[in-house]
Amino acid sequence: MSKNNKLLLAIIGGGLFVFIVLLVAIISLIGSSGEISGSSFGNTVAIIPVQGEIAYGQSSILDESVVTPQSVTDGLKEAEEDSSISAIVLDVNSPGGSPVASEEIMNAVKNCKKPVVVWISDIGASGAYLVASPADKIIASPSSIVGSIGVILSLTDLSGLYQKIGVNEYAIKAGEYKDMGASYRNLTPEESEMLQEMVDQDYEYFISMVAENRGLNTSYVESIAEGKIYTGTQAKELKLVDETGDREQAIENAARLGGIQGDYNTVTITSTETLTDIITGYTTNFAYALGKGIGSLLNADSVQSSVDYSLS
Repeated sequence: MSKNNKLLLAIIGGGLFVFIVLLVAIISLIGSSGEISGSSFGNTVAIIPVQGEIAYGQSSILDESVVTPQSVTDGLKEAEEDSSISAIVLDVNSPGGSPVASEEIMNAVKNCKKPVVVWISDIGASGAYLVASPADKIIASPSSIVGSIGVILSLTDLSGLYQKIGVNEYAIKAGEYKDMGASYRNLTPEESEMLQEMVDQDYEYFISMVAENRGLNTSYVESIAEGKIYTGTQAKELKLVDETGDREQAIENAARLGGIQGDYNTVTITSTETLTDIITGYTTNFAYALGKGIGSLLNADSVQSSVDYSLS
């Protein structure tokens, strides 16, 4: 073999050795970095917590158990844009909350391009169930509380108490109905009729959304609604959820729906609100709520504003 041929073989052999070393290094890096691994193979399931009252802001500065639409929709967007993530699990433990906030999250779930599985642990009722309803699959703990499809508008008439303690509360208003629901007087028959129409309309809308999202007949949903709550086992029988099981079962279902064949990783996506967000939520808080009063219908908000409007 000539000297030139030996030199050429040495160069080729050296280049091959360097390539193998680089390849081993890249494989090692992929194995040690979940982000790079996920980006290459898409074997990750994202878990987004929906735990607490659903609202646009916290009901008090010290109350951290509030889920905002921004936190959930941002989480869904992050999961959608991350190529390492193939499916999403919403970890739900919520009695509901603001109807507008709940509907906003519901629409985000409905429009999500990646598979979404909801797992209901202790409770997924009212607004929280509305959020869950368009998911590709709903799995509930057998003993969880599910449903509470209904509407309630509770008002507090404190006029008798005010008289006893010598408080004379009144309002200077422009508009005949501006103080409707005020704590210092009861409703007139006309006001009651007006509010009943509003409640009935929201009830019909709630039912229609659940029927549409779950592929059920509207009359059937109406027959099982009426504000009733069910265990996870009962909810499965009534087609409000697809399966009963635990968190791992929900994650496993999501992985398979996302096309992951073998092992998978999980990542939890959370959003941290700033102090400004908390203060803003506190100052703009409404007593208008979806299912907020399960187990505690009388709350600070209903006393403060005299009106607690709930889909529960």
